[in-house]
Amino acid sequence: MHEMSSEGQKPICHRARPVCCAQFAAGKVILSGAPFGARYLLSNRRYRVLVLSTHVIPYGSSLLRLLSKDPRLEVVVGYCSLQGAEAGMDPEFGIEIQWDTPLLEGYTWIHVPNRSLRPGLGRFFGLFNPGLWGLIRKGNFDAVVIYTGYMYASFWIAAFAAKLFDVGLLISSDSTSLHQREGHWWKARIKPWVLGRVYRFVDILMAASQPVKELAMKLGKPESEIVVIRSGVNKADWLQRMTKFDRQKTRQSWGLQPDDLVVFYCAKLQTWKRPLDLVRAFAEAEVPGAYLVMAGDGPQRSEVEQEVAKLGIQERVRILGFVNDSQLPGVYKAADLFVLPSEYDPCPLVVPEAMFSGLPVLLSDAVIGRIEMIDPGNSGYVYRCGDVSALAEHLRKVLQEPGSLQRMKSGVAHQMEKWTAEDLLNCWVGAVSKAVDSKKRRQKPEHAQG
Repeated sequence: MHEMSSEGQKPICHRARPVCCAQFAAGKVILSGAPFGARYLLSNRRYRVLVLSTHVIPYGSSLLRLLSKDPRLEVVVGYCSLQGAEAGMDPEFGIEIQWDTPLLEGYTWIHVPNRSLRPGLGRFFGLFNPGLWGLIRKGNFDAVVIYTGYMYASFWIAAFAAKLFDVGLLISSDSTSLHQREGHWWKARIKPWVLGRVYRFVDILMAASQPVKELAMKLGKPESEIVVIRSGVNKADWLQRMTKFDRQKTRQSWGLQPDDLVVFYCAKLQTWKRPLDLVRAFAEAEVPGAYLVMAGDGPQRSEVEQEVAKLGIQERVRILGFVNDSQLPGVYKAADLFVLPSEYDPCPLVVPEAMFSGLPVLLSDAVIGRIEMIDPGNSGYVYRCGDVSALAEHLRKVLQEPGSLQRMKSGVAHQMEKWTAEDLLNCWVGAVSKAVDSKKRRQKPEHAQG
């Protein structure tokens, strides 16, 4: 299904679902949602948008299916790599990964051949897709939305093509600080200079949270050219998938009872995720009837297992390893409390995922892009990153104080009622509309001179 054409050069377009033109013939479309989205509802207009992605991921596929159902959009997805749709070694998990859900169904997609001499993610020339130039030049797109990040050659091919051929240019960003997770010292020095110029080069920045917007403004991006799109998770799809699972059966598979309390961690086992902080805090909290369930694999797994044994809590910890996409909603459904202790995690989607699942969240204050989601005492708590004793105290407070857990679960449910698919779609379409409008405004003086 995803082969190159016989010429070996042209990308092949795959329509994973039929597009019915009749459904778009009704004219003005109004969806309820955020005030921002309401200002940019389209009248008798449908935007043709190229969404450019590095590779295939579950979160992205769910969002793309949602976007493709919106009658205001005609979405074509351009993949620079089919990693994720095919089995392959994940360097961070340290195992071969094959996602078990249909990630290429429900939207129209194109595989643009990667001509890199050393193909792969994580290197500037690891993605070199020259076919993007012709795709954007001939594709009759109103806008291009880039999800690749600027540290790939293909980003710049697409960005310069969009500018040259008068196509609205948008990028998505989750950068909340100039902190580098790792890398050479010189990268940290030039990042403010590079990131600021990238932001100012594009028409619209799609910010994953308010802190992303604030950083972009500090780097010189005008506020009028930033749209906050606070969640990339398709809430309705996630909730529907959860209905397929039985909470008690999942717990039974872990050897747990209905009344046991489950603290849940869902992330790769890597140093910057700080899973050892949670293990130590859980042991220190000593909450009767509580169990720690960890979903994820990675280079720290053996170290986590050794720490669990050292602390003598093997009977109260379940390390599940890699949990595939089809099973994740069931694991969330069986949990009671979610913890993310990361020291570097700009805007992780596991936080809205957990809260859509009805789970209160204990969050490290280094997860800057998600702090705004936590209403202390009502939907979770924020603690100082690395403070194991503070995390242990929060575990005791939520799990042991009478009525605390149920009160916070109710608080999460109430808070997340406001996070709707309509809100997400209106903001996303509104961002595209602003990019196209700004392009038109820049073109008018040229026409006037002619």
